[in-house]
Amino acid sequence: MSKNQFEVIILNGRPAAGKSEVIDYLKSVPVNERLERFHIGEFEELDDFPVLWERFLDDDILQKHGQERMFTDDQYYFKDHFLWNFFILKLAAAYADIKAQNPDYHKTTTTIIEFSRGGENGFAEAYSYLGDDILKRAGIVYIEVSYEESVRKNQRRARPGKEGSILHHSLPDDKMDFYYKTNDWHDIAPDRHGHIDVKGQRVPYAVFPNEPEVTDRPEALGKTLEETLQSLWKLRSGN
Repeated sequence: MSKNQFEVIILNGRPAAGKSEVIDYLKSVPVNERLERFHIGEFEELDDFPVLWERFLDDDILQKHGQERMFTDDQYYFKDHFLWNFFILKLAAAYADIKAQNPDYHKTTTTIIEFSRGGENGFAEAYSYLGDDILKRAGIVYIEVSYEESVRKNQRRARPGKEGSILHHSLPDDKMDFYYKTNDWHDIAPDRHGHIDVKGQRVPYAVFPNEPEVTDRPEALGKTLEETLQSLWKLRSGN
């Protein structure tokens, strides 16, 4: 582990929980301050939404040219449960490529790996596909909101014509219900902070509460994020 900086943060939560807002806030904080308050200096984000969105585009191209859709049906539901694990494997492969290109990468840089999961596509299953090199370096931040709050914020962030945008993509209510109404977070992480066992690795986690919403107010966001990451740092560093 780097002396005063996280190597990997796994950033999770329900759709529209506030993950993108947290990342945007971190970008606005000067590097020296960011390192002192959050144990994050330079950072790079890996998000599975662009990979997911590309599969929709692939299928649209195939269908337009008379071919069978490979990944989704005509209503954009995924044909195979394993695709959710495929998205995690793509993130893990991107991380491995970054490390291969620069073995000293984590001397200066934190990787933030972002994704949501729900229904039968649980966080426990997703973590098991991340790979040992990520898990041994990682701490998990879970942004906690209820399903009802997730639906409200998902509807709020929708922007017509920006369905492929990180900040403004939004799911129809039927897909929110099908994929995300329930999740397994509290089954695997019952406390506000602690450790999750993943394939023999004890991965620390801390919960960022965002209901009532704080990610819409920079000062409140910064305070809550600092408390969350300081708690996670103590678990990660063994202090």
